[in-house]
Formats: sequence, structure tokens, C-alpha cells
Amino acid sequence: MTEKHKGHIIFPIRYLMAIMGSIGLAIIYGFKVNVSVAIVAMVNHTAVKLSALHQLESENTTVITMDECHHDSVLSNETKTITEDGPFVWNEPLQGLILSSYFWGYMVSLLPGGRMAELLSAKWVMNGSVFLNLVASILSPVAAEMHYSLFILMRFIQGIGGGVTFPAMHIMIAKWAPPNERSVLASIVYAGTALGTVISILLTGMLAANFEWIWIFYIEGALCLIWCTAWWIMIEDSPEEQTRFISQEEKDYIMESLGQNKNNSGHKEKLSVPWGEVLRSKPFMAILIAHFCSNFGWYMLLIELPTFMNQVLKFDMSSNAGLSSMPFLCMWIFTMVLSKILAIMQDKKLITVTVSRKIGTLFSSVIPMICLIGVSYVGCSRTLAVTLMTIGVTCIGGMYSGFLSNHIDIAPNFAGTLVAITNCVATIPGFVVPIFVGKLTYGNQTIGAWRIIFYTTVSLYIIEILVYTIFGSGEEQPWNKIKPADEEASDQTLPLKEKSMK
Repeated sequence: MTEKHKGHIIFPIRYLMAIMGSIGLAIIYGFKVNVSVAIVAMVNHTAVKLSALHQLESENTTVITMDECHHDSVLSNETKTITEDGPFVWNEPLQGLILSSYFWGYMVSLLPGGRMAELLSAKWVMNGSVFLNLVASILSPVAAEMHYSLFILMRFIQGIGGGVTFPAMHIMIAKWAPPNERSVLASIVYAGTALGTVISILLTGMLAANFEWIWIFYIEGALCLIWCTAWWIMIEDSPEEQTRFISQEEKDYIMESLGQNKNNSGHKEKLSVPWGEVLRSKPFMAILIAHFCSNFGWYMLLIELPTFMNQVLKFDMSSNAGLSSMPFLCMWIFTMVLSKILAIMQDKKLITVTVSRKIGTLFSSVIPMICLIGVSYVGCSRTLAVTLMTIGVTCIGGMYSGFLSNHIDIAPNFAGTLVAITNCVATIPGFVVPIFVGKLTYGNQTIGAWRIIFYTTVSLYIIEILVYTIFGSGEEQPWNKIKPADEEASDQTLPLKEKSMK
């Protein structure tokens, strides 16, 4: 029956949900990185540099950096660009504050967003998150011109919207994806984060170069409205609630594969999270540790490796938007290909869900780890450093069909809360990595200093590999099958009724 149901479906609505979810996450991740590009056009760099020079002169401070890699300007493949100054005199610490304010909102909304998606509606939580980003984007130019603190508030609001997206989409995948298609659907959804990064870097750079900086926020905000409308009309929380675009065959196929029957499809159980059992669960703790360690490496490659290449290798990646976005495009393609290969292997019973998750996680940790070790010994070779960085970022895409899909396997009833917990802990490196790198490299931009940074990241990758390989599991955990409160109450009254009958 399963194969027959599959055959009658021309374009499965569950894949439409995944594609729409992917576009939604692309929009959110676009907003996550667009200010990093936009701020270049917004800041009056000349005024900032003059201000910094005056401050250094008044403090009589000298910072010495060692130039280990000198590249002759004739041989350099850097693109020299003249940056037109923007209206705002925001110094580097203030720019850092603006960029980090997104993460404050992101962390604040993770756990509440996860529970809201489980108890109320994942569809509307996701819609609300993109709508928040839309409103904050349109108000950002006015906020920036009034005072930088209001611009920070807009970034904070966008972070709140961004924080609820992963929990909401985890719930959507748990309700829509048959177990054998979970890797593919999850990878389609979460690959939007890589695609959003690519598109945002290119689109924001193009808008900044050809229009006034305010149009970055207006045009990207307007694009959100199209998605919000389409998501509202086309997608529902679960197959049983979907009345448009879905065939009865597909609806029955999904519900049967998830172990649901038609009689209880309308009954929504409100389950309380078994916190004690969750925190004592080895498979869950393995996901949490893997998520934290992986994100440390992710932020290292995403944020700090370009800094290393600029400061030590004297290679300006920011001058080439295409080169900056290439690793993310490769990551998107790799994510799609790997998830499909793993799904085929699962279908043919060549590997279990547990093995599939571990393969994805190993790709996302072992190869980036080797690349970081390689970068610390490439000397002054820019080409080799760029190649290793691209390979490292590409293979990080394995996490989407690895530990990031694993929450749904072990506890589909609490997938939103579980990913909120792990994502909250995994956001800590977003704050820690820049501070850690800044302390080690201040006045000491040498390959030796960066080698310490890279090996710290490598040690965390080793922890991830060992912990997840030993304790990771794709099996549903017993504590996921907890009974709702009303059912427990009826079970407790049953013996009393039996006694009274006797």
C-alpha cells in the first residue's frame, strides 16, 4: 500500500512544505547576515578611523602586529575597491554590539518558541517569526537615523524571530515526514540556511553597490511579505489539517507511516516535557554536545577564518562577494546530495537510522577538523587556505542529515523543545569565539597564535566525534511515549471502578 500511495502522488505536499520551510529559513538567515554586509555601506569609515587615531594618540598606545606573510601587490589577486562612506560614525566596538544584538534575541526566544510550536501551532510560530523580521527590517532605516540604540532594538527583534524558526520547523518535519524520508526533508528545510547566506551576501552587496543603503532593508523586507502570504495559504500544521493541494493517498501514507490512525487524528495531546528523563538521556546529551562542539567549529570557519586570511595571509575575501559565498553554495549542494544518498541506503536497509545520523555527523566534524589542521600549516599559501576553507564549510552541511535531524528520531513529541535546548547551548560559541580569538590575537596576529585557536577547535571536534559515535542513537526513546495528563488520570481511576463493581 505504501508504494501504491507513493505512485499516485504527482508532487507530494510534504515536499512543498519542506521547500517553503527552506525558503523561510533562507529569509531568516539572510537577515542574520545582511547587516554584516550592510554596515559597510552604513558606516562613515573615514570618520571612524580618524577618531580611532586621535584616541590612540591621546592614550599613547601602540599595537605591533607581525607581518609573516608579505605578498607583493603585483602578484596579489585582491580587488581594490573604494568604499563610499555612509552617514553613521559607529566605531568597531559599537559595530560589534550591533552585530551581536541579534544573538541576544535569538537566545531569549528559543525555549518559549519551542513550547509554543508544540502546544499551539508550528505553522503560525514560523509565520510570526518571518513577519517579525519583515516589520523590523522596514523600520530599521528610520531606527538607525534616530539613534543606534533603536537600530540595536530592531536587530534584537529580528533575533527573537530567528530563534523560534528551528524549533518550529522541527515540529513541522516531525508531523509531515515519514521516518524513511526524514533525512531528505530535514536537509531540504535546513539547507535553506546555507542558501539564504549565499543569496543575502550577493543581494545585499548588489543593493549596497547600486542603491542607497536604506533599500537593502526595504527590498529584503518586502520579499518577506510574499513568503508569509504563500505559507499562510498553502501550508497547515499537519497532514490531517491540510485540506488544499494534498491527495487522500498522501495523507493516509504519512499518517500510517507515523503510526497514526484516522480515528484519533483530530485529538491533539498536550504533553508535559519529562525534563528529568530528557536531561538523563544519553542519546539526547550526545546531540547537545555534538551541537555545541559543531557550532564552535562552524563559527570559527564562518567568522574567524576570513579574519585569519585577511590579517595573516593578507587576503581580502570581503572584496569578492562571489568567493565569500562560494563555500555556502557548495554546502547547499553537498547537503542535498548526502541526505539523498543516506535516505536511499536506509530504504534499501543497508544502514539503520542510527548509522545514517552518525555518518552525517562524521562528515560535518572529521573533514572540517582536518581542514583546520591543514590551514594552520599552509604557510602563506592563499589558494590552499581558500580551498581548505571551502571544503571545510561544504562538509559541515552533513550536520543537517546528522545530529540536527536526530531530535525528531528520539522524541518526535518534544522535537521543538529538544532543538530549542541544544540550539540555546550551541549559540554560546557565537559569543565566545570572537572574544576568545580577540584575546589571543590582540597585537599578536601570527600563525603561531592562530594555531592555538585552530587546535582548540580541533579538540572540540574530537570530543564531538567520540561522544556522538559512542552514545548517539536514532531509536525513539521510551520517555517520548509519555501519556497525556487526562489519560493518566483515567488509568488511576480504573482500579477504583473495578473494585466498586466487585
